[in-house]
Amino acid sequence: MTAPSVSYEGHDCRMVSSVLARVGDKWSVLVVMYLGGGPKRFNELKRMIGGVSQRMLTLTLRGLERDGLVTRTVFPTIPPRVDYELTDLGRSLREPVSALGGWAQAHQDEIEASRAAFDKAAG
Repeated sequence: MTAPSVSYEGHDCRMVSSVLARVGDKWSVLVVMYLGGGPKRFNELKRMIGGVSQRMLTLTLRGLERDGLVTRTVFPTIPPRVDYELTDLGRSLREPVSALGGWAQAHQDEIEASRAAFDKAAG
């Protein structure tokens, strides 16, 4: 199977790189996957995503919101309730993110074996 012939030059290449940097970082991938099941509150997401700091989750959600992938809804309750949800654009990202995650899971043993062989040869 050959890759589609696409030319990215100048500004287009920088734009594609910035989008890939956002949607390809590990926290964004996990947020998109967990929000795929519907709206979540901040602390609910934090519990689901093991190892993410409050600051990193905040930055990730803000970036995804800025890029139009996530919406933030504040409910006027005491204390205020804030829900995060994927937009239509964010939902369109679920399939490729899921495919990438599936690929990583299917090949994790091979990758781990390659890492071990490489480290042994280098050490």
